[in-house]
Amino acid sequence: MSYNFDTVIDRRSTNSIKWTLYPEDVLPLWVADMDFMTPQPILDALGAALEGGVLGYEIPSRALFETVAARMQVLYDWKIDPDMITATPGIVSGFNAAARAICAPGEGVLMQPPVYFPFLTVHENIGLQRQFAPLVKLVDGIIARYEIDFDAFETAMESGNARTRLFLLCNPHNPTGNAFTREQLSRLAESCLRHEVLICADEIHSELLLGGAQHIPIAMLSPEVAEKTITLIAPSKTFNTAGLFCGFAIIPNPELRERYQKAVQQMTLHVNSLGQIAAQAAFSGACDGWLEEALVYLAGNSDFVVNFVQENVPDMRVTVPDATYMNLLDCSLLLESGKITGSPFDFFLEKAKVALVDGSQFGPGGEGTVRLNFGCPRTVLEQALQRIKSSLLG
Repeated sequence: MSYNFDTVIDRRSTNSIKWTLYPEDVLPLWVADMDFMTPQPILDALGAALEGGVLGYEIPSRALFETVAARMQVLYDWKIDPDMITATPGIVSGFNAAARAICAPGEGVLMQPPVYFPFLTVHENIGLQRQFAPLVKLVDGIIARYEIDFDAFETAMESGNARTRLFLLCNPHNPTGNAFTREQLSRLAESCLRHEVLICADEIHSELLLGGAQHIPIAMLSPEVAEKTITLIAPSKTFNTAGLFCGFAIIPNPELRERYQKAVQQMTLHVNSLGQIAAQAAFSGACDGWLEEALVYLAGNSDFVVNFVQENVPDMRVTVPDATYMNLLDCSLLLESGKITGSPFDFFLEKAKVALVDGSQFGPGGEGTVRLNFGCPRTVLEQALQRIKSSLLG
């Protein structure tokens, strides 16, 4: 079956935050949901549920957890027991529950900025010490790439006079698009094991792989790493169901899992019933044909962004993501030359009428950048890039 990702869907007539936060003359390429029709098997499953006419309380079923476990087996040959899985209302709730379950006030939570901005406020919820091991930006022509500084990672351990208790890993990484290699993950895991630091891995973008990239769940590196890891997954980014708030925590260690489930209960984190139905359909395999074609289209969009920048905005640098549907645009040279003044986010919003994400929200290393969501029809993407180009011409 062939799917048409070029169709422009009117989302302004809905309550979409992406399309209603900014004025109608602004093209929104910011928040991370896609402007594509959700796969039909998910819509059919939701439609069947609505036809039943009753929307009462539901709890995650054994069948749902078996489907999640089977998905991990198919994707990675990762054999997990359905009992290892806990449902959450999404990834952000998931890693906040992990911090509550694992950390005591005053302990350290480690992360790698520039990183998904909800990571940056986890410490506030429990009274933790935030510890940074920033990624390093490398530049080759117009291409920017962010790499792990392993020395900085070691130095960040126990920084701020706090014992590091939890490492929040984002892999694939948002906003840089890195899919970390086995060697990189092994070095991170070895450091965590040596310092007795538990790992919470946000792997929500793990199926959005571009250009032949591979995803390796960090918990699969060894039984020892698995015992120290909480892996968070969800169908929401991959299958465009973000508004249904359903995710999963995979926790092989029974003692850690019990602590995590207690934190989920204390936080009263109930999972949307329709989200559970959508997750069952998404992870069943029925949507894999849609996903295969979507990934080809997204890879084409990423290439389109890179080629456009190279040909039209040579003073801008751009990431080439291994995964996700986002590019990070580095505007450092444009700021130095005075072509952009102030915040690049504000500049493009005001001058180009394009809404992106302000890179400073991602913490150290995000300054002078903006994140662009290319999960949209190519005509919309081209229009936004043309506006960005025109805004820089004065």
